[in-house]
Amino acid sequence: MIGSLNNAQIDHLLRSEVVGRIGCHAEGHTYVVPVTYVYANNSIVAHTREGLKVAMMRANPEVCFEVDRIDNLANWQSVIIQGTYHELTGRKAEGALQELVNRVHPFSSSETSLPRHGLDRPHAPIDPTLKMVVFEIKVKEKTGRFEKMSE
Repeated sequence: MIGSLNNAQIDHLLRSEVVGRIGCHAEGHTYVVPVTYVYANNSIVAHTREGLKVAMMRANPEVCFEVDRIDNLANWQSVIIQGTYHELTGRKAEGALQELVNRVHPFSSSETSLPRHGLDRPHAPIDPTLKMVVFEIKVKEKTGRFEKMSE
Protein backbone atom coordinates (compact mmCIF):
# COMPACT_ATOMS: atom_id res chain seq x y z
CA MET A 1 0.00 0.00 0.00
CA ILE A 2 1.28 3.47 -0.91
CA GLY A 3 -0.02 6.48 0.99
CA SER A 4 0.62 9.92 2.41
CA LEU A 5 2.15 10.67 5.80
CA ASN A 6 0.20 12.99 8.08
CA ASN A 7 1.88 15.97 9.80
CA ALA A 8 2.68 14.02 12.98
CA GLN A 9 4.30 11.22 10.95
CA ILE A 10 6.25 13.75 8.87
CA ASP A 11 7.57 15.47 12.00
CA HIS A 12 8.45 12.12 13.57
CA LEU A 13 10.51 11.09 10.54
CA LEU A 14 12.26 14.48 10.42
CA ARG A 15 13.14 14.25 14.14
CA SER A 16 14.29 10.63 14.02
CA GLU A 17 16.77 10.86 11.14
CA VAL A 18 20.11 12.73 11.05
CA VAL A 19 21.01 12.69 7.34
CA GLY A 20 18.97 14.38 4.64
CA ARG A 21 19.59 15.81 1.19
CA ILE A 22 19.50 19.44 0.12
CA GLY A 23 18.50 20.23 -3.44
CA CYS A 24 19.46 23.66 -4.72
CA HIS A 25 19.31 25.30 -8.13
CA ALA A 26 21.13 28.35 -9.48
CA GLU A 27 22.37 29.60 -12.84
CA GLY A 28 20.91 26.64 -14.73
CA HIS A 29 22.47 23.95 -12.52
CA THR A 30 20.85 21.69 -9.93
CA TYR A 31 22.86 20.21 -7.07
CA VAL A 32 21.78 17.62 -4.50
CA VAL A 33 24.01 16.83 -1.55
CA PRO A 34 23.63 14.96 1.77
CA VAL A 35 24.01 16.82 5.08
CA THR A 36 23.67 16.00 8.76
CA TYR A 37 20.87 18.03 10.29
CA VAL A 38 18.56 18.59 13.19
CA TYR A 39 14.87 19.46 12.85
CA ALA A 40 13.63 22.06 15.33
CA ASN A 41 11.14 24.93 15.36
CA ASN A 42 9.86 24.07 11.87
CA SER A 43 13.36 24.45 10.42
CA ILE A 44 16.16 22.21 9.22
CA VAL A 45 19.45 23.28 10.84
CA ALA A 46 22.80 22.24 9.36
CA HIS A 47 26.41 23.32 8.94
CA THR A 48 28.92 23.13 6.13
CA ARG A 49 32.03 24.78 4.79
CA GLU A 50 31.74 27.42 2.10
CA GLY A 51 31.56 25.81 -1.32
CA LEU A 52 29.26 25.10 -4.23
CA LYS A 53 26.06 24.46 -2.27
CA VAL A 54 26.46 27.61 -0.17
CA ALA A 55 27.15 29.70 -3.29
CA MET A 56 24.08 28.23 -4.97
CA MET A 57 21.83 28.73 -1.93
CA ARG A 58 23.03 32.33 -1.57
CA ALA A 59 22.20 32.92 -5.24
CA ASN A 60 18.79 31.23 -4.94
CA PRO A 61 17.60 30.65 -1.35
CA GLU A 62 14.56 28.60 -2.43
CA VAL A 63 15.64 25.01 -1.73
CA CYS A 64 14.29 21.52 -1.34
CA PHE A 65 15.18 19.11 1.47
CA GLU A 66 14.54 15.35 1.45
CA VAL A 67 14.84 12.71 4.14
CA ASP A 68 13.88 9.05 4.02
CA ARG A 69 13.89 5.80 5.92
CA ILE A 70 14.11 2.69 3.77
CA ASP A 71 13.65 -0.69 5.41
CA ASN A 72 13.42 -2.36 2.00
CA LEU A 73 11.97 -1.49 -1.41
CA ALA A 74 8.44 -2.29 -0.23
CA ASN A 75 8.66 -0.57 3.17
CA TRP A 76 9.83 3.04 3.21
CA GLN A 77 8.95 6.61 4.21
CA SER A 78 10.04 9.84 2.55
CA VAL A 79 9.55 13.54 3.34
CA ILE A 80 10.09 16.47 0.99
CA ILE A 81 10.36 20.04 2.28
CA GLN A 82 10.16 23.21 0.24
CA GLY A 83 11.88 25.97 2.17
CA THR A 84 14.07 29.03 2.30
CA TYR A 85 17.79 29.09 3.12
CA HIS A 86 18.96 31.51 5.86
CA GLU A 87 22.48 31.80 7.24
CA LEU A 88 22.83 32.02 11.01
CA THR A 89 25.46 34.10 12.78
CA GLY A 90 26.59 34.96 16.30
CA ARG A 91 24.78 33.38 19.23
CA LYS A 92 22.08 31.92 16.96
CA ALA A 93 24.76 30.04 15.01
CA GLU A 94 26.50 28.89 18.19
CA GLY A 95 23.23 27.63 19.67
CA ALA A 96 22.30 25.88 16.44
CA LEU A 97 25.71 24.20 16.27
CA GLN A 98 25.41 22.98 19.84
CA GLU A 99 21.95 21.58 19.11
CA LEU A 100 23.32 19.86 16.02
CA VAL A 101 26.28 18.39 17.93
CA ASN A 102 23.98 17.11 20.68
CA ARG A 103 21.76 15.40 18.10
CA VAL A 104 24.45 14.00 15.79
CA HIS A 105 27.11 13.03 18.34
CA PRO A 106 25.70 9.56 19.12
CA PHE A 107 25.87 8.74 15.38
CA SER A 108 29.27 10.25 14.57
CA SER A 109 32.06 8.04 13.38
CA SER A 110 34.56 10.58 12.05
CA GLU A 111 36.10 13.92 12.95
CA THR A 112 34.42 15.63 9.97
CA SER A 113 30.89 14.64 10.97
CA LEU A 114 30.87 17.03 13.94
CA PRO A 115 31.54 20.75 14.00
CA ARG A 116 34.26 21.22 16.63
CA HIS A 117 35.03 24.93 16.57
CA GLY A 118 34.20 26.82 19.75
CA LEU A 119 31.84 24.25 21.23
CA ASP A 120 34.13 23.22 24.06
CA ARG A 121 33.85 26.75 25.48
CA PRO A 122 30.38 28.15 26.16
CA HIS A 123 29.68 31.30 24.13
CA ALA A 124 33.08 31.16 22.42
CA PRO A 125 33.08 32.88 19.05
CA ILE A 126 33.16 30.72 15.95
CA ASP A 127 36.61 30.84 14.36
CA PRO A 128 36.09 32.83 11.12
CA THR A 129 39.18 31.27 9.50
CA LEU A 130 37.36 27.94 9.27
CA LYS A 131 34.85 29.45 6.80
CA MET A 132 32.08 27.41 8.41
CA VAL A 133 28.50 28.26 7.50
CA VAL A 134 25.66 27.48 9.88
CA PHE A 135 22.25 27.71 8.28
CA GLU A 136 18.61 26.84 8.55
CA ILE A 137 16.01 25.97 5.99
CA LYS A 138 12.74 27.50 7.10
CA VAL A 139 9.93 25.14 6.13
CA LYS A 140 7.30 26.58 3.81
CA GLU A 141 5.72 23.27 2.81
CA LYS A 142 6.27 19.63 3.74
CA THR A 143 4.83 16.46 2.30
CA GLY A 144 5.40 12.81 3.03
CA ARG A 145 4.78 9.49 1.37
CA PHE A 146 5.18 5.87 2.40
CA GLU A 147 4.90 2.34 1.14
CA LYS A 148 4.10 -0.54 3.43
CA MET A 149 3.83 -4.06 2.18
CA SER A 150 0.66 -5.78 3.37
CA GLU A 151 1.30 -8.75 5.60
